[in-house]
Amino acid sequence: MARYVDVHPKDPQPRAIDQTVALLRDGALIAYPTDSCYALGAAMDSHDAADRIRRIRHLGDRHHFTLVCADFAQIGQYVILDNVAFRAIKAATPGPYTFILPATKDVPRRLAHAHKRTVGVRIVDHPVAAALVRALGEPLLSSTLLLPGHDEPMTDGWQIKEELDHQVDVVLDGGETGTQPTTVVDWSEGYPEVVREGAGDPSRFA
Repeated sequence: MARYVDVHPKDPQPRAIDQTVALLRDGALIAYPTDSCYALGAAMDSHDAADRIRRIRHLGDRHHFTLVCADFAQIGQYVILDNVAFRAIKAATPGPYTFILPATKDVPRRLAHAHKRTVGVRIVDHPVAAALVRALGEPLLSSTLLLPGHDEPMTDGWQIKEELDHQVDVVLDGGETGTQPTTVVDWSEGYPEVVREGAGDPSRFA
């Protein structure tokens, strides 16, 4: 059964964050709130986390995982940015955007796109998620909690607990979130292409 952790959505209790981070470091797969919707998250060095996420969401090896970063400086460690992308992405973050970019050698091969060697990155604008990433000290491997056959991602912690009780290790309930996933912008070819319209205004990258 998944551990259920109720956390304040705007001022998360440090003890709850620290306990969750300790479990992440032990390889746990968590469900946690973001500024768009709930997501699945794990430490980057968890060797089975990506496979567990793929099984829950019925994903193939072409799926782009997202590295949720604490700040813009951390993004630069994991993806390759030119000056134009740097300025545009910095202006849009933190916020409900995911950017697909070429991965650096610091991204484990199993987490990058199988053929393109690209990965998604974002800086989340949610107190609970931001506290998690800061306490973890490295990006959180993440994927939208959108279940097979569902049109919208999951937005309620207790419902997630009931539905995924035996598939995740921790449900971090920070209250209800928005109902849209992030807007995804593919910048891997040197220019922005909006490949999914979501919570972030796509017009700034049109």
